[in-house]
Amino acid sequence: MKIAALLRSAALVTAVALIPATTATMAQVDGRAGPEFAKLFAVFQRVKASYVEPVEDEVLIRGAIDGMLAALDPHSAYLDGSDLERLETLIDGNYSGLGLSVVMEDGAVKVVSPFKGSPADAVGIKAGDFITHLDGKLIYGGSLDDAVAQMRGPSGTSIQLTIFRPGREEPLEVNVKRGVIELEPVTHEFAPGNIGVITVNEFSADVGADVFAAWQAILKQAPGGRINGLVLDLRNNPGGSLDESVALSDLFLTEGRIVSQRGRARGETILYDAETVYRGDMAEGVPMIVLINAGSASASEIVAGALQDHRRALIMGERSFGKGSVQSLLPLGTDAALKLTTARYFTPAGKSVQEGGIKPDIAVPQLSDPDMALRVKYQTRESDLRGHLINELGIKDEELEADKSPDPRFQLTAAQLEEQGVKDFQLHYAKETLRRTTKSTVALRSPKR
Repeated sequence: MKIAALLRSAALVTAVALIPATTATMAQVDGRAGPEFAKLFAVFQRVKASYVEPVEDEVLIRGAIDGMLAALDPHSAYLDGSDLERLETLIDGNYSGLGLSVVMEDGAVKVVSPFKGSPADAVGIKAGDFITHLDGKLIYGGSLDDAVAQMRGPSGTSIQLTIFRPGREEPLEVNVKRGVIELEPVTHEFAPGNIGVITVNEFSADVGADVFAAWQAILKQAPGGRINGLVLDLRNNPGGSLDESVALSDLFLTEGRIVSQRGRARGETILYDAETVYRGDMAEGVPMIVLINAGSASASEIVAGALQDHRRALIMGERSFGKGSVQSLLPLGTDAALKLTTARYFTPAGKSVQEGGIKPDIAVPQLSDPDMALRVKYQTRESDLRGHLINELGIKDEELEADKSPDPRFQLTAAQLEEQGVKDFQLHYAKETLRRTTKSTVALRSPKR
């Protein structure tokens, strides 16, 4: 019952665009693997008989399973017990903790991004920080799941984090009070110059409907319902429901492919087209900019890629994370499941974002961040994760390299921008671009055929 309920939820909301799959799609064991299984069993017997201390069968079997999946890619894992419960709380959309997206990098817990408005964000934890100790206890070399479990806890309780921040000589020690993490998936604002801004923080259930509602609210605020431009902010959005990324894209597209999912099994190849969720372009005739950065992953990249390939929006900011794979949740009995990478997805133009991510049409650095240079140097993307899938289209290394030549438009320092009252330069630049443009010059060209 627990697994069945979790699978129903996973079809709607997950942090990695999970798609439920049946065990019928699992490959049969090749008979030629017999000798390899014999080796595994021989090691198991030898450890049981000769290890310096007695070892439980469960410990050895779990270690073998974890090692098998670790040999595949960073997103495949075996889930049971507390691991399965943590996934369930993420799918439900709220939990008590710090509000951090983290990965394991060479034995260290590295922050991908703090969630906006979370306790971690409030105390100044930054993307690229390394968490080395929890309540004074060294966590280097441990498991990511154990670290995450320790950082979660009852709302109102505190935990001390020791942080190594690249570029700083001394470690930072911060006390963070845990809170109930309930991200508001969609927020909006009406900016001067009749510019609408819609921010999507995660792709949870009903995000497409929430964005449509935000657009209607912006229209009501605009004099005469006239909007001169729209910014769709997908920065630091780690992804979520694949269906909701399709729904959001469909709000702005009237024809053509949105994304294609391709796997080994016939049933894992799925095509998603426009006009299947929403009819028409809700913001027809309105110039549009999509903001992305290194924290924009998975479902965010699906939306950015679709709107870029159809030339419906101008993509601005920094190259995205580069996660172009889909994970399926496969039940293993009543209290365990396998989270397995089963497919890749491709943009309408047939491009895989795996490793390379979405390259912005206009690269705009976040000049308002005083630690921008260090942050860029130590940013983590999919291509930095050990064992990541290789882009099957053979993307060249030089295509992943940033243009190092100085851009005369982006010379102000964080201090100078602060004096001007600019706290978010990328958003500021997007708004200014829309204010000085016309409908015929941005994001309204004919779609590629």
